[in-house]
Amino acid sequence: MENQNHPERFWKKLAILSMTLLLVVSVCYATGVGWKQPQETPVPIDGQSMLTLWNDAARAKKELIEYVEAVCDPQSADFIPVESRIAVFDLDGTLYCETDPNYFDYTLLVYRVTQDPDYIDKASDFEKEVASKIIQQNETGASFSGLEVDHGKAVASAFAGMTVQQFIDYIQQFKKQAMPGYEGMSRGEAFYKPMLQVIDYLKAHDFTCYIVSGTDRFIVRGICYNSLDLPAGQIIGSDENLVTRDQGDTDGLDYVFDDDDVLVLGGEFIIKNLKMNKVTVIMQEIGQQPVLSLVNSTGDSSMAEYATSNNPYRSLAFMLCCDDLVRENGNQAKADKMYSLCEQYGWTPISMRDDWTTIYGEGVTRK
Repeated sequence: MENQNHPERFWKKLAILSMTLLLVVSVCYATGVGWKQPQETPVPIDGQSMLTLWNDAARAKKELIEYVEAVCDPQSADFIPVESRIAVFDLDGTLYCETDPNYFDYTLLVYRVTQDPDYIDKASDFEKEVASKIIQQNETGASFSGLEVDHGKAVASAFAGMTVQQFIDYIQQFKKQAMPGYEGMSRGEAFYKPMLQVIDYLKAHDFTCYIVSGTDRFIVRGICYNSLDLPAGQIIGSDENLVTRDQGDTDGLDYVFDDDDVLVLGGEFIIKNLKMNKVTVIMQEIGQQPVLSLVNSTGDSSMAEYATSNNPYRSLAFMLCCDDLVRENGNQAKADKMYSLCEQYGWTPISMRDDWTTIYGEGVTRK
């Protein structure tokens, strides 16, 4: 027998066979032949699967889903290229609780000037005057002409000298405070959960989402920090200047940043990003006309009209109406006015009361 009479041939053939089998197995592994690769379950990105906090009967939900499906379909006459899928959102009253008892940035200034033990004795008379007006507004509903700009100036001076990160960190501490008008929610948790789903839905369909707010840019970034998945470059707001800590009064054209410099808030207010200013800043910073606008007030009318007027692509504007008086600090008179404006201008209204199954989530109630 061959394996007994010629053992060297037997082992040679066995070695050749083993090498052949190893080669076959290697090729199959590399090409996937004969192997069933584990399949990941795809994450649903359709509107019904993602907008779960919206009532199915909501007009706004239906119109948004129909719009997104149409403009993302390459075979549709309404198709919009990815680079032109730009959506702009207001912050206060659109994504985040607008007043409790006032805007986040108003309450932040009041805290800085009247309660922060490290700053009370340093606050200027002007900062105290602005804080006093805000407190009067909270308590009596009084209106003060020019308060928006004066507030911007007071914020710039009250936080001057902080690095951007120090300012962000300061805001994180303030966000831990309880919302005064609600049970079960801190200031940092006061986002409208159904609207956060809209951002996720749009991003899943390759929209680039921007926040365009009247609140100070760095305060908006601080509010969104660790709370909203948008890069800082897509968060736009009112502006104050930045300088380096060593720059002093030297103009930026004459100063050179060096290796031990750090940027700090310069203390000078530049612009309040409200009303028509939102339109100009969109072009300055985004560089193109948005196709979607999601806002909540007459102060955002220009932004809504900019998105929908003479747009080469199909466009929509949504207006959030503060008609929920049970789960939110709503205002029926303002909501009714917004419904009328939506009918007049062709905007799509969003009812906080009727369109959403929740606003802030389980366990949050209005006092």
